[in-house]
Amino acid sequence: MRKSTTRGVTTATAVVLLATASLTSAAGAEARGESTLTADPLATWQTDGIVWALEYVDGVVYVGGTFGNVRPPGAAAGEKEVARKNFAAFDAVTGELLPCTHSFTGSGDTVRALKASPDGQVLYVGGSFSKVDQETAAGAVALDTADCALRTDFRPKVSATVRAIETTDTAVYLGGDFMGVNGQKRKRVASVTPGGALLQFKADLDKAVRALLAVPDHGMLLVGGEFEKVNGAEERSLTALDPSTGSTVHSYPDWLPSRSAVKSLARDHDNFYIGAEGRGTGIFDGRIAGRLSDGEMLWKDTCWGATQAVVPYNGVLYSGSHAHDCTMTPGGFPERHNRQHLLAQSVTDKRILHWFPDTNGGTGEGQGPRALTMADDILWAGGEFTKVNDKPQQSLTRFAAGPDTGAPEAAPQLQAANSSAGQVTLTWRAAWDRDDAELTYLIYRDGTLVASRTQQSTWWYRPDMTYTDSVAPGSRHRYTIAVTDGENTSAESKPLNVTVAVDERPEEER
Repeated sequence: MRKSTTRGVTTATAVVLLATASLTSAAGAEARGESTLTADPLATWQTDGIVWALEYVDGVVYVGGTFGNVRPPGAAAGEKEVARKNFAAFDAVTGELLPCTHSFTGSGDTVRALKASPDGQVLYVGGSFSKVDQETAAGAVALDTADCALRTDFRPKVSATVRAIETTDTAVYLGGDFMGVNGQKRKRVASVTPGGALLQFKADLDKAVRALLAVPDHGMLLVGGEFEKVNGAEERSLTALDPSTGSTVHSYPDWLPSRSAVKSLARDHDNFYIGAEGRGTGIFDGRIAGRLSDGEMLWKDTCWGATQAVVPYNGVLYSGSHAHDCTMTPGGFPERHNRQHLLAQSVTDKRILHWFPDTNGGTGEGQGPRALTMADDILWAGGEFTKVNDKPQQSLTRFAAGPDTGAPEAAPQLQAANSSAGQVTLTWRAAWDRDDAELTYLIYRDGTLVASRTQQSTWWYRPDMTYTDSVAPGSRHRYTIAVTDGENTSAESKPLNVTVAVDERPEEER
């Protein structure tokens, strides 16, 4: 291992310290009841392009993006495709494709935002499109969730891409790149009625809006994006606006540096969470937790890696990014050649929990996951990835609370260390598991279990382990090892054949 230094400690020392912190975090999380989902993906349909948006309503997960077809789980690209133009719907539990379908085309030819009304009866769709099926549209429309019918009463004319939608009982908020709605000036954020009529809400933002979060119980609309000025004052990437007038009601100075854009906003009880993307090396890329009641920051992590989406669930904050170098975040990992595209953190103290399913970067900009939503107990993830846990799976995947079906990764290979008379010392490198920190190693001699050893490990910290077996001098034995997480056990390793040493000293010297 190279001995270059990072943030004041050697790389080797950092790995050990991070591993200790991570394993302590795993034990602490269990004690606090912060149980994660499993890391084993459920069978899920795929798209042939990027998924930008997900929304869950009454048993259905709606998917929006830039794609032309969907295909079943396990099907390779181009096989068994079903036409779905930038929009599809799936049963949230079974994952089956549903007949709800509309074609969103023209202009930028993409769906970027999906949001249901508070009562779940309407799904609002935003993006860059000029037609829905054969009807004219301008970046925003609405569907009835009962029958998937396109509504005729919601047709605001938005001048450029809609990237975020939020709803209340009386208003639909739009955010994006636009400068006008219904022929009137609205700079990147606007409010319309559920019937599409423009409301008096008006704010002036100098750059794009990427995320919206309505907080009616605290009298504000949280707005995130790439902007640096709001209503003439410096408001870097995050602001809170009056939901009726658009005036600024709360600021978050020094929360985000210049060139760090807020890409996602979510809430959980009285707290809210931010996912940010830094535009440039060393610009804040991680997650922030804040308190809605007073706007105080609760924590801020230090991982790099362009966070695209966050969603809290049962005391855990799930996020999609391409996280790397989480050295200074509790439970975090060092800089390595690989990236971790899905993370779970404690909502109370930002600790990274032992939940490590992963995707690749995939197509497009190579960011991996772009959108997350919880559908009851199932986490859906969409994006531009083409693999999940190193197996082909494009743009959609999902994870449930159970059962845990994945055996530990990287089954060990045994080696024999210095064998002495009547003893065999076996060595191996610890394996790791995507959702279990503690693993048990089962050692077999000639097909019979003779010992077990328990060890905690992570994908970046896999310590060496040993076991010494006492057997007859000069005997020959066949050793194998398997590893279990308590529910799933790996295949046994390739056998190691050992001839046990004998004591060659004269009998009188023994």
